[in-house]
Amino acid sequence: MTGEGAEELARVAAAVSGLVERVFATVARVHRAVLRSVERQGPGTGSGLLADGVQELLREPGQLAVGLGLVVAPRPEEGLPLRLEWWQVDPDGGEVHTLEPDLRPSSLGYYDYTTAEWYAVPRRTGRRHAFGPHVDVHGTGRYVLTLTEPVGAGREFVGVAGADVPVRRFETHLLQALGALPAPFVLLNDEGRVVLSTAPRFLVGSLLPADPRAPEEGTPIPGVPWRLLLVDDGRRLAG
Repeated sequence: MTGEGAEELARVAAAVSGLVERVFATVARVHRAVLRSVERQGPGTGSGLLADGVQELLREPGQLAVGLGLVVAPRPEEGLPLRLEWWQVDPDGGEVHTLEPDLRPSSLGYYDYTTAEWYAVPRRTGRRHAFGPHVDVHGTGRYVLTLTEPVGAGREFVGVAGADVPVRRFETHLLQALGALPAPFVLLNDEGRVVLSTAPRFLVGSLLPADPRAPEEGTPIPGVPWRLLLVDDGRRLAG
């Protein structure tokens, strides 16, 4: 790769990383709010752990997230079922409302979030995670990125704090941050699925075939399982 191409990759990667950290800064604020509540009432409570401050976060100017909150770790032995303390606003504006998927195990529409990657990975690893793009079937119905981190109180796993960010909104803010458009690029997740693309032939959500000659191709984005590649005449270029 030429020096110019490497510089472009570095510039785009830095911009992507900046947006990721911006989202996680918001998630950290949710995390801190949970810990304050846990300090007051303990982790094993059936009452709410988040106050109205999360709703105010969603209304802040320039907010990337359309959904924010805590996904609580269930404790069946203590009579504490699955529970979300999650607020959402329509990406095009509107009132903030709570997200209320069907969490009844006996229901045909039962949503067991404990098996979802955005919940299971932070719980298993103790580290933050970025999942997607995926269709937000229980919320906006749009392609979103879900960024989460584990919340613990001592040795107790409380749940995960997180944010849902529409792919289109993430892309818009990224292109604004970049200013002059670089060469076309694609952002891939750890399974080779397109997170974001400025190359028409690579659609968001599509799965790119793995190249056995270059399985780790691309420039990694710190802190998330993503990698960045430039595109030239339909060919992906390693970072």
